[in-house]
Amino acid sequence: MTLIIILVVVAVLLVGSIGFFVLRSRSRPPTSSSPQPRVLPEVLAPESVQEQEHEPRGPPETLPEQAGGAPEYRERLSRSRGIFATLRGLSSKSTFDQETIDALEEALLGADVGVATTDFLLGRVQEVAKATKSDDVIALLRAELLEILSHRPDGEVIDRSLSMDVPADRCAVWLFVGVNGVGKTTTIGKLATRETASGKKVVLAAGDTFRAAAAEQLAQWGERSGAEVVRGAEGGDPSSVVYDAIARGKARGCDLVLADTAGRLHNKVNLVEELKKIRRVADKEPGHVAEVLLVLDATTGQNAVSQARQFMEAVDATGVVLSKLDGTARGGVVVAIQRELGLPVKLVGLGEGKDDLVSFDPAAFVDALLAP
Repeated sequence: MTLIIILVVVAVLLVGSIGFFVLRSRSRPPTSSSPQPRVLPEVLAPESVQEQEHEPRGPPETLPEQAGGAPEYRERLSRSRGIFATLRGLSSKSTFDQETIDALEEALLGADVGVATTDFLLGRVQEVAKATKSDDVIALLRAELLEILSHRPDGEVIDRSLSMDVPADRCAVWLFVGVNGVGKTTTIGKLATRETASGKKVVLAAGDTFRAAAAEQLAQWGERSGAEVVRGAEGGDPSSVVYDAIARGKARGCDLVLADTAGRLHNKVNLVEELKKIRRVADKEPGHVAEVLLVLDATTGQNAVSQARQFMEAVDATGVVLSKLDGTARGGVVVAIQRELGLPVKLVGLGEGKDDLVSFDPAAFVDALLAP
């Protein structure tokens, strides 16, 4: 019996040893002369996260600097230019016929010029074509667009400059209004960069106290531009923040205060009344409101015109900043804003870089759409 037990144990040990050596031989690398490549674990890229437009996470990445400085309208308005491609092809025709009129109407509506302004332009182009016996649709359209964008209905030249005209003992204030997501905070940051580079001493007022991301983003722009940022408690009184920024700026001899405001409120206070209050407070000593700039998103098309009408009822806007005019935007909304609202478009955003917020140039804009 003892002998049987011993034989069983020996057999178990022998089988285990054989299995161990088999497994070990399998785990050894091949013995061929050429080394096998090492397989690394796959590294998965994180999924892209789309930021909600009312909660931006900070200043956008700066685009590569262009050799010429400011961006070129023609290269940035590729989509708008594409809409007028058919029209440019008809410019060599010798007759101003119905086909040309239909192509003109289609291009204008497709470019977000709007129905009212499109009808006006069609009437004017046909009227001038008949009076001058001209068939050059591009030249006729260019002249009418430049007239709308350069002169008021009374013939006065449109002033697109940003005012610094304030009493000697006051600090100039530029207020920025508009709904969330249009680019107010980014616009302020880019302007701060531009104004400090020109030698001005700038203070930023984080007046959108209802959105923590806005204050954080403005703080980042302050670090980037060298401008001081004045913030308040989250959910605090925006008017107090703006006034504190003006007082701080005056005490430190600043030239300009750029004040952010809310695009919507998270309490029962009416946004219109809040904006009116901010305007009143900012206009008190030691401040003086020199500009109220309405920021609109060009990609929203005719909705931007509707927003402009609503804000004009709330505040006495002095001009428009049209953001995101590059990319997917259809630039004809500039013409609609100018003609239907009488508000000068003073600045346009042609990209995400810090130098891509530029003064609006009507001639460069029209040529970007219509030039061969």
